[in-house]
Amino acid sequence: MARSAKIGGKQIDRARKLVEARPYKMEEAAELLRKAHFVKFDETVELVLNLGVDSKQSDQMVRGTVVLPHGLGKSKRVVVIASGDKVREAQEAGADFVGGDDIVEKIQQGWTDYEAVIATPDMMKSAGRLGKVLGPRGMMPNPKTGTVTFEVARAVKEIKAGKVEFRMDKTGIIHSPVGKISFSAQQLAGNAHALLGAVVKAKPAAAKGKYIKKITLTSTMGPGVPIDIAEADAAVAVAA
Repeated sequence: MARSAKIGGKQIDRARKLVEARPYKMEEAAELLRKAHFVKFDETVELVLNLGVDSKQSDQMVRGTVVLPHGLGKSKRVVVIASGDKVREAQEAGADFVGGDDIVEKIQQGWTDYEAVIATPDMMKSAGRLGKVLGPRGMMPNPKTGTVTFEVARAVKEIKAGKVEFRMDKTGIIHSPVGKISFSAQQLAGNAHALLGAVVKAKPAAAKGKYIKKITLTSTMGPGVPIDIAEADAAVAVAA
């Protein structure tokens, strides 16, 4: 066991040494992470953005959603809390679990076999009871992220297609997955640019000074690769 840990440590050091002390283009960084991959499982690749905003100010909160063009490598299991005709609409759109108060009660009892939750506005009185359960997991339905809506079919299809929510934490940093290490460098870069473009567009009007301070592309066990800040401008141009 100790020998395996030692070998793992050497592999990590070797992976880190592949990264030069300079900023990289997004696709170049993605290819570097693929070369640094040494574990047997399919690592998650994540984009980390350090923002120049005051996280203590409510009018400088950065959050939103974006549909990644190449998805995340796995279709999310989606729960829809609805009633009436919207139940059938959600089922036909491909929702994995659909119901009303029965679903709410099941979630309250500790059920966690899903990755996204959508609710229709008329069901929010019931769904509102799930704040303590879903809030900490970042899954509470919210109109701002398109998960409180009567357009349930559209919401389900977007999430299944690779829609992700991003949200700044208390330290002014956004961590968001952009794919798997098994993706091509082009796919990872495409997803990362889509996310980056969405974050730039979500810049609060109250934010002053430099907005994107640092960009890093990393993987579960891999090194953090610094990204050229100019990639933010490129991402906006592509998204426009």
